[in-house]
Amino acid sequence: MAFPSGNVIIITGASEGIGRALALALSPYTPNLALAARNTERLKEVAHECQKAGAQTLVVPTDVTHTEDCRRLIEETVAQFGRVDVLINNAGGTMWTTLEEVQDLSIFEKLMQVNYLGSVYCTKFALPYLKHTKGQIVALSSIAGLTGVPTRTGYAASKFAMIGFFESLRIELDGTGVGVTIIAPDFVQSKIHERALGKNGQPVGFNRLEGKNILSAEFCAALIVKAMETRQRLVITSWRGRVGRWAKLFAPRLIDRITKQAMQEIPNKNSLFVF
Repeated sequence: MAFPSGNVIIITGASEGIGRALALALSPYTPNLALAARNTERLKEVAHECQKAGAQTLVVPTDVTHTEDCRRLIEETVAQFGRVDVLINNAGGTMWTTLEEVQDLSIFEKLMQVNYLGSVYCTKFALPYLKHTKGQIVALSSIAGLTGVPTRTGYAASKFAMIGFFESLRIELDGTGVGVTIIAPDFVQSKIHERALGKNGQPVGFNRLEGKNILSAEFCAALIVKAMETRQRLVITSWRGRVGRWAKLFAPRLIDRITKQAMQEIPNKNSLFVF
């Protein structure tokens, strides 16, 4: 099932990584895309690429940690395109430090604000319009929202919160026609991790690493588009994630060891990934 031409789709965190890849993957369906992120220049670049691929675009500079920015995003989208069919909550941040090493505790507040509360705010303001169109909410969580990951305590907590929120919301929306799709990616190549927060609360500035076992943002976007078309409830993007989810019920210590080992085997500290 393809998306109807002219669907109005809002994407937060659209300036790079999975958000950018999603915008480009959706553009051939000739949608109306509202692209939101903090960096206006990068948003304009993405908008231009999307227009060449078939989309109509609206650029809305947005910091999802600010409630009024989220409200304005929805209002400007409706003013421009008349409705909202899909809200993709993709904006997010991560960290790279153990709790013991943390020197700036605001890391945890910042991650909860952008990953969890930003999604809550946008969803709250978009919900009346989504109910009118019997639309769809897409929430970009993570494998780390299903199982703990060392050096990602604050990130995992925010992604667990997202899954709890959107699973609860799905039940609240039963019978309204609004679908809720939760995406739990495994490792994904993304520039977002150059801004991962280190122990002092500042971006670590690490470079990503190309790797054959690491999903590209484009491949991840293709999986998400397929999930959107069929309105799936939960998508885990890797076999190890799917197996690990169930194995955790029967062998939780084994999963802890595997997760710890996986993080230790990341080749060098100049690489960071969405997890």
